[in-house]
Amino acid sequence: MKNGKFGCFFLLFLGCFRSAFANQNNDRITWLPGQPDNVEFAQYSGYVTVDKSAGKALFYWLTESPSNPESKPLLLWLNGGPGCSSIAYGSAEEIGPFHIRNDGKSLYLNPYSWNKEANLLFLESPVGVGFSYSNRSSDLYTLGDSRTAKDAYKFLVRWFNRFPQYKHREFYIAGESYAGHYVPQLSQLIYRRNKGIAEPEINFKGFMVGNAVTDDHYDYIGTFEYWWTHGLISDSTYKRLKTSCSGSSQHPSITCNTALADADSEFGNIDPYSIYTRPCNSTASLKRSLRGHYPWMVRGYDPCTERYSNEYFNRPEVQLAMHANTTKLSYPWSTCSDIVGTYWSDSPESMLPIYRELIAAGLRIWVFSGDTDSVVPVTATRYSIDALRLPTVANWYPWYDNGRVGGWSQVYKGLTLVTIKGAGHEVPLHKPRQAFILLNHFLKNRSMPPQSL
Repeated sequence: MKNGKFGCFFLLFLGCFRSAFANQNNDRITWLPGQPDNVEFAQYSGYVTVDKSAGKALFYWLTESPSNPESKPLLLWLNGGPGCSSIAYGSAEEIGPFHIRNDGKSLYLNPYSWNKEANLLFLESPVGVGFSYSNRSSDLYTLGDSRTAKDAYKFLVRWFNRFPQYKHREFYIAGESYAGHYVPQLSQLIYRRNKGIAEPEINFKGFMVGNAVTDDHYDYIGTFEYWWTHGLISDSTYKRLKTSCSGSSQHPSITCNTALADADSEFGNIDPYSIYTRPCNSTASLKRSLRGHYPWMVRGYDPCTERYSNEYFNRPEVQLAMHANTTKLSYPWSTCSDIVGTYWSDSPESMLPIYRELIAAGLRIWVFSGDTDSVVPVTATRYSIDALRLPTVANWYPWYDNGRVGGWSQVYKGLTLVTIKGAGHEVPLHKPRQAFILLNHFLKNRSMPPQSL
């Protein structure tokens, strides 16, 4: 009788395992239009349904490591906005193995792709972003932080069932900008769901965020200070910003919006995401929208690379190869969704309580910042971290790459801060080699290299 029960269980398990690999194989990308010949890694993409009744599905792209992928961790990358695509930015511009040439048709290999150190999972989240969709259009007008985290968690659980070989692999989450909300909140949800489980559903080890929206109060203070100390705004505008902009950035006052508009005009035609980088020649000016939760934030970084993504991922042959747009959406794929960002319904004022909880839980937490970004600048990040009042383990020091300063770092009890010298909002786009060094040290939980190494 016992053997019979075991046999039934084994057959059921084997059936589930075969079914998972069948679904997995359906997602396999055999070739992407315009990709180079020397591709030595497996890649998969497709949809995972997170709400069957609503017809709600999230789109992903997995690029495995070219060497020993079975021994490498899994890293989920999220972009922010809210409403911007992780495929457009994280994958195609920053850490992914393929970058898009300026013809919008061909790809080239990124020598500093993070898939050399980890298997990379890019998720277009929430629904309405990129290829992710819901058949219930009202879902797009009721999105917010909480729903985004819950849907992402459902996605992960179901994705791991489709890819059981990753189920107990070390798992990390990384992201930038408004993913400074997504990443900690998803991390908290995973941690809480794992509590009390002998063998956790997800083998979550920690997270890393860059130029991250963290705390409304400190983001205001640090951002305005950065603008003023870098000569971007006048003394009088700085004083008005300090007095009129406080509290939640989700609902700025009329006087705050007026001061922000004045600051915008004083900036001139520069790229606020990388203040020493020339804007793309094809854009007459960078229009800094005052809409949204962070009034100084443009929806997406746009020196020309964004154009190439728009052209490439809207090509029918690319969508066919990636198993994307299978429901034939009524709108084109775009780097960022106007609807998602405009109707965002909940955005907590601070992520610091989550940091405190996850630091106490012993999770690995690294925060990095490109120091030429004026949108979510290093000063804002430093004010937020200072508010945690963490004991210092290693005081502020320069870290080096081939004998040159790559940035600065400070190690706290439970958190590591790393700056990248000369990098803008998208650190891996501006400083790919230094970003790769950062990833390597994060995964090994090893402090950034001082000059002596």
